Amino acid sequence: MCNLYRMTKAAGEVARLFGVGFPQQANTAQEVYPGYPGMVIADGQLQQMHWGFPLALHGKHGQLLKPRPVNNARSDKLSGQFWRGSFEHRRCLIPMSAWAEAEGPKGGKTRTWLSLADGEMCTAAGLWRPSDEWGDVYSMVIVDAGPGVAGVHTRMPALIRPVDRAAFLGGTAREAFDLCRPYDGELLIDRTAQPWAGRAV
Repeated sequence: MCNLYRMTKAAGEVARLFGVGFPQQANTAQEVYPGYPGMVIADGQLQQMHWGFPLALHGKHGQLLKPRPVNNARSDKLSGQFWRGSFEHRRCLIPMSAWAEAEGPKGGKTRTWLSLADGEMCTAAGLWRPSDEWGDVYSMVIVDAGPGVAGVHTRMPALIRPVDRAAFLGGTAREAFDLCRPYDGELLIDRTAQPWAGRAV
C-alpha cells in the first residue's frame, strides 16, 4: 500500500513537463499524506485535490464521525460499487518523485523510499470524484508488487509508463484496467533510518 509519497517539483514545472494546463495555484507539500492536498493530472489540467475518498464512519451509538480518507484503490476491487463509477469515468494520473513504504519491526518501522532508477518523475494510476466533505478527491490504484518491490512490500502503486498515459486517461475502462499491472522496470530503493510515524521537520 502507499500512505506517503513525494512530489519535489513545483506545480508549474510539473504542468510544463506533462504539457497540461495549470489553471490554479497549488499549495501542496513535498511529502503528501492521506487526507491532505496533492497534485493530479485530470481533464488535461494539473489540479489540486485531496488524497483519499471520504468513507463515512459511525460511532457506537450511530453518531456520524469524521470521515476516513481511503487513499488506495486495489486493482482487484475497482469493479466494486465504491470505485467503479470513478474508474470508468474519472481517471487521473498522480505525479510522484518517489513513494514510501514502512519496513522494520512493529513500533520501530522506518521509511523506505522507492523511485525510478533513472531519477525521472513517475505517474501512478488514479481515480477521482467530487465530494461534499473535501471537494474533489483522488485515490491511487494499487497492484501486486513487481520484482523490484517484492522485498519491500507485497503491493505497489500502479505506475503508468509515459507511452501509456494517454490510453490510461482516455481509453475504455477495460483498456485502462489492463495498464494497471506490476511495474517490471528497475527501481531505486532507499532504506532510511527515519521513523515511519511522524513527519519530517
